[in-house]
Amino acid sequence: MSEAAAAVRPVAVFGGTFDPVHFGHLRAALEAAEQLGAGEMRLLPAGRPPHRDPPVAAAGHRLEMVRRAVAAQPRFSVDDREVRRTGPSWMVDTLSEIRAEIGPVPLVLCIGQDAANGLDGWRDWRRLFELAHLAVLRRPDAHGVYRDELGAEMRRRRVDDVTAVTAAPAGHVLPLAVTQLDISATAIRELVARGRSPAFLVPDAVADYIRAHALY
Repeated sequence: MSEAAAAVRPVAVFGGTFDPVHFGHLRAALEAAEQLGAGEMRLLPAGRPPHRDPPVAAAGHRLEMVRRAVAAQPRFSVDDREVRRTGPSWMVDTLSEIRAEIGPVPLVLCIGQDAANGLDGWRDWRRLFELAHLAVLRRPDAHGVYRDELGAEMRRRRVDDVTAVTAAPAGHVLPLAVTQLDISATAIRELVARGRSPAFLVPDAVADYIRAHALY
């Protein structure tokens, strides 16, 4: 691929608390990046997530675990802006900053179906579509359950061909089927708290970090 062609490949963003990051997160992010033809998949650890309970591990630890998890995957990068930011981690602020940095390159926010179902509870949720496309990562048997205004917006913006996403900077909703590994960060924390190993649920570098810093 030429340098000019590579320059218009989408930038994808996959956020989460990553408390800890595990293979379920990483596999979904990789499959999304491949299907989107993304030039870059940015993993975005939340600093202070406003829509859920505070993370157990401190932001710096969660950031470092993500960095270690993706160190050998060249398509992945780690975006630390929400960890550095003071105050709640509003996605609309994050996407605004990224959009200002990358210009008109297609930008894709990747979220799971459960998060998409509650998108209308996010701050300035309609503006998200002005800033990015939305890729909804879901199992083949999953279904969207949207409230009225959100449902109408999701239906109006839905596309089923990834070329629609790569041809515009923002504004579309693209469902993506990904492998859903039945791995839970909550279950991993409980496992570690009982003195058991999280091996084969998280990358070895993450398991080593959890042990070295006595997390969870």
